[in-house]
Amino acid sequence: MTEIAEGRPLVFRGGTVLPMDRSRQVLAGADVLVVDDRIAEVGPGLAVPDGTVEIDATDGIVLPGMIDTHRHMWQTALRGYGADWTLTQYFVWFYLEHGNRFRPQDIHAGNTLAALEAIDAGVTTVVDWSHGLRTVEHAEAAVDALRSVPGRYVLAYGNIQAPPAEWTGTPEFRAFADRHVGGDDLLGFQLAFDVTGDPSFPERPAFEVARDLGVPVSTHAGVWGATSDDGIRLMYDHGFMDERTVYVHAASLSTDSYHRIAATGGSISVSTESEQSAGQGYPPTWAIRAHDIPVSLSMDTSVWWSGDLFSAMRTTLGADRSRCHLEAHANGETVTECRLRADQVVEWATRGGAAALGRTDLGSLEPGGKADLVLIKNDRSPVSFPLLNPYGHVAFQAQRGDVHTVVVNGRVVKYAHELVGVDLAAARREVEETVSYLRAELGEQAWEQGMHPAVPESKILDNPYTYTDYRSSATRTSSR
Repeated sequence: MTEIAEGRPLVFRGGTVLPMDRSRQVLAGADVLVVDDRIAEVGPGLAVPDGTVEIDATDGIVLPGMIDTHRHMWQTALRGYGADWTLTQYFVWFYLEHGNRFRPQDIHAGNTLAALEAIDAGVTTVVDWSHGLRTVEHAEAAVDALRSVPGRYVLAYGNIQAPPAEWTGTPEFRAFADRHVGGDDLLGFQLAFDVTGDPSFPERPAFEVARDLGVPVSTHAGVWGATSDDGIRLMYDHGFMDERTVYVHAASLSTDSYHRIAATGGSISVSTESEQSAGQGYPPTWAIRAHDIPVSLSMDTSVWWSGDLFSAMRTTLGADRSRCHLEAHANGETVTECRLRADQVVEWATRGGAAALGRTDLGSLEPGGKADLVLIKNDRSPVSFPLLNPYGHVAFQAQRGDVHTVVVNGRVVKYAHELVGVDLAAARREVEETVSYLRAELGEQAWEQGMHPAVPESKILDNPYTYTDYRSSATRTSSR
């Protein structure tokens, strides 16, 4: 497989291909030809150039690389530490008490591990919602880590410890942006900050910086105890909502806010595992489908949950269907047909993510598009057959261990269930050093208590952001 990395054409032979075009068709026994960094052709029995490397996709599923539109990659070094946290405990631990302890090398460690975790699971593009960037040195460490792992990334630059207007206005930030905005197809750029709802709209200068740089804004919206409809109204009234804006969670918003998002063409990144466990609000796909708002999927953070989109797809289907059943039962009715289907969530995990990023060349297997694709095949697993409903198989049966091959930008980064050219031992050492450092910084008692921290009434906040005194009970209400 080392020859593949040297630029030879590549063809997947005889698989069940999900092109994820608008028709959501299924191509049985089809081939996918990759030449350089592009999908060259899709169809049965393709003629290929001399020297093409062949991968047997028989009994497997070939689909576009999955796209995660919201992942706090820097937190992956603490994988599973907060498994029993609520959102309030997360806010207290990261926002109020310990998030400012992370050094640049700790950001690097988390990002490296998260990037490896992503490509291992067939997630070829990740938006790194990087709100631990207290200094430009932290940001450079984040970028260095992303460039060290052969995936596709978007750095969503953020800093939860300082006002957005402050950190986006520094010469150091602007110089960083000048170095990294544009010119790199594998590394995009966004700004990542939230809108508190303060009527003075202190976030306005940050939006103006985004507009000046020509980059999108990703924002946690409709998060119980943090952001509310007030933030959406401020963004709308001041003209800062557009088709490139990504609203993360959007789980406790009113119909009016959904109307504003729909009218301005924005999209919503749903993190179902997070919303149904942490408490941002009920996973909102059941509500936003009625407004025809574009949806993408994300997993949020590995400090709690899984780092793959298979879990995101199945939990999204479960939460959406559960809500429909509960509403029907309350009215003495019976749901006789699922309103959200497996092919829809597979689309959200691929084409939906591409649309959120404004990338028409990602998220589908169409000639001319970027060669980011995944082969799901596991001949050693009894769960791999029979393959009757390919979309249902991806959404409910497959898991990261079934990811046989991953290609990013025409480059094979995983083959035969193994990552290619990756020093996993080095990544482990780096993360272990970060864990040892944080554990020593906290002290053993605080480290142990941090997994189940007590939260006094004084820390149950109407606004977790440390850079502002603004408080509003609107973050604890929902009109739905």
